[in-house]
Parts: sequence; structure tokens; C-alpha cells
Amino acid sequence: MAWVYLLLAGLCEIGWVLGLKYSAGLTRLWPSVWTVLSFALSLGLLARAVRSLPIGTAYAVWTGIGAVGAAVLGMLLFGESREPLRLGCIALIALGIAGLKLT
Repeated sequence: MAWVYLLLAGLCEIGWVLGLKYSAGLTRLWPSVWTVLSFALSLGLLARAVRSLPIGTAYAVWTGIGAVGAAVLGMLLFGESREPLRLGCIALIALGIAGLKLT
């Protein structure tokens, strides 16, 4: 169950990171509320996951999910760069997440 909590925590991290963009630096009310709630939920789920997962593994996976998700959604929603080297680096992060899950 800890891995499920960690996955959900990572998805919530993507939510608060995107919320930062939509809130214009926490200057717009409802996107800011979304950002703060997503952050709190993400942290709460991470705290739940680390009850039984090693902290180094959990933190790396949590931030990795957030980084990959934010990068991919940045490309899809905001037209951010899709150059091959950037995609390769994102793929390396995803491989690292998978490797940590398998070990």
C-alpha cells in the first residue's frame, strides 16, 4: 500500500507544481487554493508512504514523478521544448524511478 500512497503523492505533486503556474505566483485565488491543497495532500501521502519505505527511495521517487509529470505536462499544456536531449533526460529520470521501485 505504501507504493500506492507514494504514487498518489507524486501525482499530487504534479498538481501543485502546475498550480504554481496557473496561480501566477500565488496571486490568483482559486489556483492558489488548489496549489496549497495539492501540496498538503502530497506531503501527507508522502508521510504515509515513508512509514514503511526508505526515506531516500520515497523522496527520490516522489520528486521524480513530480519532475517527469511537470515536464511532460509543461510540453503539452504550455508548449515547452520537446527537443530530443530534453526528452532523453526526462526518460532517464523515469528509468531511475522504475529502478528504485524494482530494488
